[in-house]
Amino acid sequence: MANDQTQTVVCVKQVKQDQLPEEWDESMPLPGDIIEGFAETDDSEEEMFVPAKSKSELSSQLGKIMQQVELIWVRVRRGENVVKLQTRIVQHKCSMLHRRFTIKAATDDRHVAVLGDLTLEQCTKLQEMSRTVVNSNCREFNKRGVKYDWKVKVDKYLPDHRCTVVSSILFMPLQGERSVRATTTRCMAWFTAAISSGVPLVFVNAQTEQIILNSEKEKSTDVARKETIWGWQQYQTTSIQILQGTRLWFLPGVVEISLQLIPKHGEERFGMDIKRTEEGFIYVFSIIKGSAADRAGLRSLYEEACETGQLLVISRLEGKSVMPSNVCAAGLIHCCDHNEIRDTLTSAIDLMEKIQLHIMAWPNQTRPYSQASAAETLRPPSVSNGCCSPQPL
Repeated sequence: MANDQTQTVVCVKQVKQDQLPEEWDESMPLPGDIIEGFAETDDSEEEMFVPAKSKSELSSQLGKIMQQVELIWVRVRRGENVVKLQTRIVQHKCSMLHRRFTIKAATDDRHVAVLGDLTLEQCTKLQEMSRTVVNSNCREFNKRGVKYDWKVKVDKYLPDHRCTVVSSILFMPLQGERSVRATTTRCMAWFTAAISSGVPLVFVNAQTEQIILNSEKEKSTDVARKETIWGWQQYQTTSIQILQGTRLWFLPGVVEISLQLIPKHGEERFGMDIKRTEEGFIYVFSIIKGSAADRAGLRSLYEEACETGQLLVISRLEGKSVMPSNVCAAGLIHCCDHNEIRDTLTSAIDLMEKIQLHIMAWPNQTRPYSQASAAETLRPPSVSNGCCSPQPL
């Protein structure tokens, strides 16, 4: 007679399912369960249970009663306990010539037991695994999808639909750069220089970003690029260059202040002059007293900026960003042309139309008050005035 080391029993070897193991519970057949027998009803006497001697025999017995009953009760041994599980009989599609039958959870059609003839030692190891999954303290709650009224939330909490609150700039690797670290170093140098010049940026995050270029012309005219660690890769008949850039995420000031410049009849200018910093930001460097810009509160902001060593930086004009967007492989900063901004302002004043611009606010900056402009403030969710100071890195 075989000893306990080699004796086999009918056991749930694994669970063939679409659900995650975290969805298992003790009412289901679990890996390691030793099947001792089955009966058609829960109140069956002990002797009414049909014993399970082997996988093939149990499969045959299940096939015989499948057409007569929908649910059966299976008696399984888990460790020192014996439990009864309500299950369904299902055909196991493992062969076109031989039909095999097994059981699945009564509460979840996805939970199908794969049976096998295993030793007691093998069953014990599987039971320990199942017990860990079912009784895990780290088990998460089930997730489900819930409806969310995106339109209402956007209208309420982000009234300016063209503003994403957070902004970013992408740095491409230069031809001589062979590591992401070098690109990131340039990125942070640009950020620190911008803050030092008086641009009130707030650091959010920096991440690497894969850039894919597809250009036979670039490949033939820029051989040096082939020698970088990212280089060119041949896919069928198309040459693809994969680069690793760095994207810097930042807030355009602790707050964006929205102002409306409304011209009066006879005025030929909005009354402000702009310049561009070396890092590509557009800022106001003079305001004419009594002009539309002054009436909107821009002059008081400008004076306060001068007193605190800040620049009065424009983040958006008519909802469109005027901030730098990327730095190319040649080292050029792609930013908004300040001449185009002047043309936009000139066109608006010629038509006597009001114009909206957003200003980057700095820590402890006082919000302007203007009866004519009724300035709106859009605050990032986790940032409050005066408590999120940009830190040079």
